[in-house]
Amino acid sequence: MKIGHMAMYVHDLETCAEFFETYFGGKRSHLYHNGKTGFSSYFLSFEDSPRLEVMNRPDVTTAIDGAYCGYAHLAFQASSREEVDALTRRLQMDGYTVMSGPRVTGDGCYESCVAGPEGYPIEITE
Repeated sequence: MKIGHMAMYVHDLETCAEFFETYFGGKRSHLYHNGKTGFSSYFLSFEDSPRLEVMNRPDVTTAIDGAYCGYAHLAFQASSREEVDALTRRLQMDGYTVMSGPRVTGDGCYESCVAGPEGYPIEITE
């Protein structure tokens, strides 16, 4: 397994994306925006490194339903949908709470999300 991406909520999406581009050589994806929830994000790619997702939702300024500015989740990239499914089942059988999925998300990713040992969201993505 390898880390697929890391994500964090930010207050100013454009400024933060530009910061990672300017100072760390990140390459910004197209803007993803969900008009229903107000959620927006960019993925930033780095040479030979996991991607970073910077995210914004207008109502996330402090902790709201488990979402807050700062750490959002850590994602591990599996080799297939079957591996996502199998690992999700294994974690659930070992007593971990499945927070969502496995499912195809609105932006086309296949993933599940499991609460880690301290409740931190851990995504398993294809």
